[in-house]
Amino acid sequence: MENIELYIILALIVMIIILIMNTFKYYRGEKRKVKNLHRFANEGEREAQNTLAKRYQKGDMVKKDCQRAAFWYQQAAFLGDEDAKGHLKNFFDGKKKLKKKKC
Repeated sequence: MENIELYIILALIVMIIILIMNTFKYYRGEKRKVKNLHRFANEGEREAQNTLAKRYQKGDMVKKDCQRAAFWYQQAAFLGDEDAKGHLKNFFDGKKKLKKKKC
């Protein structure tokens, strides 16, 4: 127990390495989810289209893009998704009222 500081520093380094590895694992998993959402949305799944639109609207693991969000909401609305229809209505109402409003 002479070098207790050394053991504490070593334990902290190991915990930091584990935290970094878990962070990379999380982001790889999220990227995989977005990739699968694109695949399912292109195949015509309404829920995937709506979820992908929400991600584009918020900028969640994808670059924030109002046009893509509106596109995927429109695709989901064409399949009968009421939530997507509501979001589309907000998009169009917001564009008429405030030109500078972001999605």
